[in-house]
Amino acid sequence: MSQRSRSLPRHALSLAIALTLVAPIAAAQDAAPAADAPASTDAKTLDALVVTAQRRVERAKDVPIALTTVDAEKLDVLGSGGGDIRFLSGRLPSLNIESSFGRAFPRFYIRGLGNTDFDLNASQPVSLVYDDVVQENPLLKGFPVFDVENVELLRGPQGTLFGRNTPAGVVKFESAKPTRELEGYGQVAYGTYGTINTEGAVGGPIGENWSARASVLFQRREEWVDNTNPNARTNPNLEGYDESAARVQLQYDGSDTFEALFNVHARHLNGTARLFRANIFKPGTNDLVDGFDPEKVSIDGRNQQTLDTFGAGARLSWELGNDLTLYSITGYETAESFSRGDIDGGVGAVFFQPSGPGFIPFAAESADGLPNHRQITQEFRLESNYAAPLNWQAGLFYFDEDITVDSFNYDTLFGAGARNGWAQQEQRNKAWAAYGSLDWKATDKLTLRGGLRYTQDEKDFTARVIEANVPFGAPVTGPIPATTDVDDVSWDASAVYAVTPDVNVYGRVAKGFRAPSIQGRLLFQAQPSLSIAAAEEVISYEAGVKADLWDKRARMGFSVFRYDVDDQQLNAVGGGTNQTILLNADQAHGQGFELDFDAYLTDNLMMTFGASYNDTEIDDATLAVAPCGGGCTVLDPANPDPARPGTVLIDGNPLPQAPKWVYNVTARYGLPVGDSGEFYVFTDWAYRSEVNFFLYEAAEFRGKALLEGGLRVGYGWNNGQYDLALFGRNILDEVQAVGGIDFNNLTGFINEPRIVGVEFKARF
Repeated sequence: MSQRSRSLPRHALSLAIALTLVAPIAAAQDAAPAADAPASTDAKTLDALVVTAQRRVERAKDVPIALTTVDAEKLDVLGSGGGDIRFLSGRLPSLNIESSFGRAFPRFYIRGLGNTDFDLNASQPVSLVYDDVVQENPLLKGFPVFDVENVELLRGPQGTLFGRNTPAGVVKFESAKPTRELEGYGQVAYGTYGTINTEGAVGGPIGENWSARASVLFQRREEWVDNTNPNARTNPNLEGYDESAARVQLQYDGSDTFEALFNVHARHLNGTARLFRANIFKPGTNDLVDGFDPEKVSIDGRNQQTLDTFGAGARLSWELGNDLTLYSITGYETAESFSRGDIDGGVGAVFFQPSGPGFIPFAAESADGLPNHRQITQEFRLESNYAAPLNWQAGLFYFDEDITVDSFNYDTLFGAGARNGWAQQEQRNKAWAAYGSLDWKATDKLTLRGGLRYTQDEKDFTARVIEANVPFGAPVTGPIPATTDVDDVSWDASAVYAVTPDVNVYGRVAKGFRAPSIQGRLLFQAQPSLSIAAAEEVISYEAGVKADLWDKRARMGFSVFRYDVDDQQLNAVGGGTNQTILLNADQAHGQGFELDFDAYLTDNLMMTFGASYNDTEIDDATLAVAPCGGGCTVLDPANPDPARPGTVLIDGNPLPQAPKWVYNVTARYGLPVGDSGEFYVFTDWAYRSEVNFFLYEAAEFRGKALLEGGLRVGYGWNNGQYDLALFGRNILDEVQAVGGIDFNNLTGFINEPRIVGVEFKARF
């Protein structure tokens, strides 16, 4: 597509697509059976949506939280092009996911709350929970999505039942579990750029009291970007990867009072790090430069990335009698990584020709590594299952993380890429919590809920410069220590009222908490010092309605919300040097709404629609940060404080990577063929409006609205046992900047390319 066609108003285009697909709703509503007419026994209806958002199995309609689920079929479709966990971005209301590390390090944002920090010790306000085990380090949060039963997105503070840094919400994954019947599947896909996406699973009984399930994944993409620099030391081609992952589960169910599920999982990633591209923005605008070619780049630094993770878990449960169940959840996770990239995104420097593309003030090539990481978690939870109106949960949680982070600098121009700087951070984080939650069915229609959680969090941190850095001049120094020790009480209170058997309304107020953060990227400071952000707290107010419609042929969830954050933890990333500076905003605010709608428009046509509006604002009249080191058009006012020359005020700016609008639509049409076959078409679309890349506003560093679509045309036979399909991801071939490097030139990185391919899947 031409650059001009890509600049169409994405907001309007996404609405047009949504309205095209939603238009049949009116006709379907008119055709819905009258209230006193019997429903057709042949009409397709939606199964009751069951979730575990409150740590117990419930109908989603009864849960007083704005939530969205994604089932296994939709996950398969969205991931068919070999995408990583970022394929969920924009596919659920109020969810954005981005990364300056590529596949290794996703950053999540819910309702605009997130963290742009690229440090391997970064803390995020969105918690990711995989099979009941929190994944705290950002590298753990990128574990591939395969053989997953469902995903639940829980919006708003979840600080009572999920206690590790959840002021924005939780993304909860549940793996497919072993069964007592032999079953499994195999799937292979091949597409553009030699993309291979293969996965499979097999499970079943392995004795009278045991069952097991083994799942594997392999993904590969060839290097599809040519490095046009004839003098490049390495990486003549870029953006390829090989990724593999596996999960083995063993389940014991041979007792009426005891069950156990054991889980071992691992991941290996080898490829190129995120590809930064120098001066891709037209000065004064966020347009890509004329003639921009996503399949070409010119860099002189090395680009490589490796990541290995391993984990194990045990979920045990005992029926204690008197309608009580005790759960024990044990988790162990570890990660090791190394990621090196050309930060300036170009060749040479203004004083070292040849140089380009565009103005390169000086070369920057750096790496981050995680040579040591270990996380241990343990939770005990006691749950009542009374037939009485009052039920409760209570538990204890323990978290212990030990992490070492290496930061390296390299001499690109004069040292043939030799290392000329090395700094190290070490942190031990211990936390424990006690919590309780009550559910009271006050009347046949009204249910009240409330919970409390006490958390104590302690960090012991040191940072040092082991090898002096040139040219920034960071001397050998350290260790520089820091300690934080805080406690907090989080809580929530809610009510659900059944207006009719099919319509519930709810209200909720909740308080969330994020522990203090410490950073020590000393390598790029002439006078090394630590950066510490105090704990943040958020109060959220939410109300909504959840309903089954049209004799359960449709369901809808709608919520409105407002949140206020005290001491919002923010990160001033980059600037004239490659630094990360932690700071606290006095306050930040967000408000908006979310809509989820699923419906059988006809027996053959299934449609989902999601929408969200998030209006965020930084509220701190004196908060100032350093803008880009040069080249960008800063839109914020200069800071009048003479003690901080060159900084700008960011009061009133939206939070970074917080789109105001998110829309997503899927539609699946199936046409029966013969007795056991089906021809189907599945399309999906996701839109997010403009986003600020950084805390300050600059004309160049504001990502344009992004609209991406997928299409799948397939044939299934033998009652779904076999499936053959053609698929496309990013079918409009959108090319947009999705992030920038806050440095000394207009460097950015772009979205994933269009992938077209074929896929075969067999089940047994």
